[in-house]
Amino acid sequence: MSMKLLEGERALITGCAGGIGRGIARALKAEGAIVLGSDIAAPPAEDGIGFLAADLSKRDGWKKLLDGAVKKLGTISLFVHAASPRRLEADTPLSVSEETWDLMTDINLRSGFFLGREVGRHMRDNRIKGRMILVTSQHREMPRNLPHYSASKAGMTMVMKELARVLAPDGIRVNAIAPGAIPGGGFVAGNLDALVAQIPLGRAGTPDDIAQVAVAILSERFGRYVVGTTVEVDGGLGLTSWIPAKA
Repeated sequence: MSMKLLEGERALITGCAGGIGRGIARALKAEGAIVLGSDIAAPPAEDGIGFLAADLSKRDGWKKLLDGAVKKLGTISLFVHAASPRRLEADTPLSVSEETWDLMTDINLRSGFFLGREVGRHMRDNRIKGRMILVTSQHREMPRNLPHYSASKAGMTMVMKELARVLAPDGIRVNAIAPGAIPGGGFVAGNLDALVAQIPLGRAGTPDDIAQVAVAILSERFGRYVVGTTVEVDGGLGLTSWIPAKA
């Protein structure tokens, strides 16, 4: 029987209470990784995935999470930042509040950067040829009528590139995944049928669609030469122009 792709790896995943983060946590565990997930609320316990509560909107939230994760896992060889607040269609460029802006950028961008940087230092200091993924979005480049979300994902993309460049000489690979329309988690579609009609592949995505790509990128069998790259997983939605402008 062949060895699983991530046998013996130790993974920390943010945003694992549901949606994409939960899907990635399950997929990594299925491929042999020891998985510790985090979120502000506990996920279902039946998956057998470890859990550590963390509020990444707080200034010290990322540090408390990292300290707790190292205590539980010992070392971290895989890191996935999938945490992101729920986004509401009402939070358009002319209506989004400062509080909503801060919440989104604190969790996505600030915590994503500091966790990635300190996990990278941990990997380097322990001579671990680790791998990281930041979950960004198509809307790092395509306007979404949600400026706080799009701006945070654009910033995360550059954070990924900056970390990838500085950590690659130590054998640490940093990449990003840009999901398309994945209902559930933080994604709320006003008219899902109309959105699906725009997807060339003809269906919305699932967390498992994202998770299987994450496994490939994180594995040394398939992803060993992938560094500083954003992989689109969107059924072809990025080929269309599907977001109408509105105030």
